[in-house]
Amino acid sequence: MNILFLTLAKIDTLKQRGLYQDLMREFSSHGHHLYIVSPAERRESKKTSINTEGNTKFLNVRTLNIQKANFIEKGISTLSIENLFLIAVKKYFSNVKFDLVLYSTPPITFTNLIKFIKKRDGAKTYLLLKDIFPQNAVDMQLISKKGILYKYFRNKEKDLYNISDKIGCMSKANFEFMMHHNSFVPKNKIEINPNSIEILDSKELSCKEKNDIRIKYNVPLDKKVFIYGGNLGRPQGIDFLIKTLDAKRNDERIFFIIVGSGTEYGKIKNWINTTQPQNALLLPVLPKNDYDIFIQSCDVGLIFLHKDFLIPNYPSRLLSYLEYKMPVLAATDKNTDIGLDIVNNNCGISVYSDDINQMIKAINEFTEMDDSEFQKMRQNSRDFLEREFQVKESYEKIMKSLNQK
Repeated sequence: MNILFLTLAKIDTLKQRGLYQDLMREFSSHGHHLYIVSPAERRESKKTSINTEGNTKFLNVRTLNIQKANFIEKGISTLSIENLFLIAVKKYFSNVKFDLVLYSTPPITFTNLIKFIKKRDGAKTYLLLKDIFPQNAVDMQLISKKGILYKYFRNKEKDLYNISDKIGCMSKANFEFMMHHNSFVPKNKIEINPNSIEILDSKELSCKEKNDIRIKYNVPLDKKVFIYGGNLGRPQGIDFLIKTLDAKRNDERIFFIIVGSGTEYGKIKNWINTTQPQNALLLPVLPKNDYDIFIQSCDVGLIFLHKDFLIPNYPSRLLSYLEYKMPVLAATDKNTDIGLDIVNNNCGISVYSDDINQMIKAINEFTEMDDSEFQKMRQNSRDFLEREFQVKESYEKIMKSLNQK
């Protein structure tokens, strides 16, 4: 099959690991021909380019900045990216007849491109629903539900759902939200297709190797290390993260590491520069391979979600923690089910991100946990990953949908 994949994630090789790279590699391993279209953002100062790797072609289209950009530039880029992608696809893939169009949200503005391919080639379409926009912007008070922007994007969202033959949601709560707020979408069009990765049988680091990594990054050897890795933006509820750091800044038993980038990075940096806590370290985003090695030297993975979310987010960073047998501490809103999944699978603790007392209690619980209980929780994390987040199962669900009317 010829498969067109549209994404905002920068992909120019399948040799790296990641949610979409792993999924595309699974398709590639079954002999499908892949055509991946992703942005080359303005900050990269690169022109539109195309390259080939085995049975995969990568079309990187020059766009405005859209990831980790301010709201205005992100908005303009979201509006303009569809036309840029459409022009590029027509130019570079004019002779390719596509059997399947895969696409993820964000953005919701690929509708005309998808319609074009669907009409031209009779292709099937599958939406990987990773974000629910514009409701998330309403939740973050970036736009008003009464405003023209909301109405415009809500119509685009509805259009996207209507042209999708199948919609894969990340979790049960995601599925139920979709059904409740989009009654015009037939129930049999929606399924649960969670975030997934290729699970490797990697050798666990020895105690010496973990210590060497901690020494490299100036992380204490004798502390319980809590790490947050990922985007540092408004959706992560950075104020609660800072409140957590502040509440535990005199606890000599623990050490916090924050790794990432985003619009709120400066806020954390300013707090650290002003407060100068002895048990916290802020690092800019690391290359994927370096990050994967680094987190193996840590003890507990952190997840933060803004308390005001009505949409049920399901951050993919959970999978990185589970892969390396890390128990998880999640501070979330009351609508996501990621915390419930963590607790039900006995691989961590979940609190609400408006309750600092419960957060402190959870950190103390991890710090005081005996080693046998902690090791059991570590194994539960890996078991949860292998049971629920296999990329081959995501692939099979997508392929199965092709045969459904």
